[in-house]
Order: sequence, then C-alpha cells, then structure tokens
Amino acid sequence: MKQLTLGASGLKVSLVGLGCNNFGLRIDADASRVVIHKALDLGITLFDTADVYGHRGGSETMLGQFLGARRKDIVLASKFGNAMDEAGTLKGASRRYIMSAVEASLARLKTDWIDVYQLHSPDPATPLEETLRALDDLIRQGKIRYIGVSTITAWQLVDMQWTARHHGLNRLVSCETEYNLLARGAERDLVPAMRAHGIGMLPYYPLASGFLTGKYKRGAPLPQGARLANAKRYADMYINDASFDVLEGLETFCKQRGRTMLELAFSWLIAQPSVSSVIAGATRPEQLEANVKAAGWELTVQEIAEIDQITGARR
Repeated sequence: MKQLTLGASGLKVSLVGLGCNNFGLRIDADASRVVIHKALDLGITLFDTADVYGHRGGSETMLGQFLGARRKDIVLASKFGNAMDEAGTLKGASRRYIMSAVEASLARLKTDWIDVYQLHSPDPATPLEETLRALDDLIRQGKIRYIGVSTITAWQLVDMQWTARHHGLNRLVSCETEYNLLARGAERDLVPAMRAHGIGMLPYYPLASGFLTGKYKRGAPLPQGARLANAKRYADMYINDASFDVLEGLETFCKQRGRTMLELAFSWLIAQPSVSSVIAGATRPEQLEANVKAAGWELTVQEIAEIDQITGARR
C-alpha cells in the first residue's frame, strides 16, 4: 500500500484509509473484527473513527478490543466535539470538555495516544485560542500527536491556522470533508485554503453514499437495503436527473476504458493534489480488497479534463 504525507506534516498515511463508522452500528463485534484484521493485512494504516461512532463509543471500543499489538502499526485518528449524550451537554471544544473527552477515547481505544485528534465540527461557543491551546497541551503531554478538523468552512479553517500561528501553537495537519465526483463544492474555497496552509484532505463518502457504484438506475426503485434507500437526506441530494446525467456519462467513460466506477471514484480522488488518503468504510473484507484494488488507476491529464467536462466542474 502506497503511503502519502499527511499535509505538511511528517506523518505518513496509507493511500486508502478505513472509515470505522460502521463498527457497532451497521456491523457487530465479530464482523468488525474481521474487517479490522483484513485492513491490517492489506496494509491499510489509517483508521478513522470518532467518539460518537457506533452509538457513542462502540467504534472506539471495538478498535481497542481488536487492534491489540497491531495498534503501533497504524495511524489512529479519532474525533471529538459532537454530542455524546441525549441531553447534548457532553459536547463542544472547551478546554474542560476536550480534556475529559480525550481520556474517555483513550480508555475505549486501549491506547496511550491518538495520532490525529480531530474537532468533529466547529464550536461557536468556545474561543479558538482556548480550543487550540488545549489541543497543544495534549500534544506536549504525548496524548495526541497531531490535530485536524472535520466539516468546516474555508474561512474557519484559515482562522484556526492563523490563530495557531499567531500564538505559537501546533497547527492543523488534516481536514475531513465530503468530496467526490458529484460533490465538488470544496474546490471553490476549501481546497485552495488547505493547499495554501499545508493541510491534507481526508475525503469521506468517496462513492457518494453508494450512488457512484452504479447500482442505482434512473427511474428504477432504490435497491432494497441500500444506503440511499434508508437515508432521505442523501437520497434527495443524489437521486435526481442531474446526478444521473453525470453518472451515466462517467459510466460511459469507464466502459470505454474497461474500468469500473469504483476504480474511477477512488483513482480520481487520489489524483487530486490536496488528497492525502481516501476514507472509505466497509462492512465486509471483500469491500476492503475492492477499495484497495480500485486505487491503482493512474489517470492522465487528458482523462481528468474529460472527467471535469462530464461532471461540469470549473477549475
């Protein structure tokens, strides 16, 4: 598995990462163990989780249970900030909450450190300096190695980097955002901001919640049990004529080259200079094998330009 540098840091991560949001949610402990061990065998080194994944704590607990001695072989990324209780009191990015949240995650993960600790979403109630100083202290204590963010706007990203630099604090090295052949809005402002500030992108939903697999057909009923059949917000986003126009154009592009949509979705992301690793979830080991294999298509400049035309992108 090829390794890339995460942003401007010295940290190396695998080209394809494992999104761990399925553990304790869509699959049980036995199935999670199989997926985790298969990922390790395939050379996947970036494991991305969050304290809220798996019904608040389940994903981290399973990783702590099944990584064992292989913990040292991976880059473990987790997130904090989203609500960990029904009342919504256990959340945010205050110093008080961060210090308790990291201890809880370390306990569930059965580890002494988290490689990349990420703010899951911005906390407008807490000053940035307070958040960044708390995270800087955790780096100095050895409990985390690097810091990152998720679901953030370009101006918020730049504000965080400027605040950290102004106060001599550790800066962000990564940013997770939704990015795929159909969701290219990040290219307007967020991608330029990441490139200017040395931040590596960790794109999630590389397959647009499964739409880019090609299993959805125009005018046909949604496949039973498919993600978009049970997620109205994403179904409303992708199940429309405009999305099918793009999908059908991309399918023709792949057919002409003897490739699959899976190969295109992963390889196009990897060809983007801001991307450090593609975060993809899996519920079965065969999916992991397919994801890793899909990353091997080296697109030419001409092919990328043709893809831009099909997707209606403007660079």
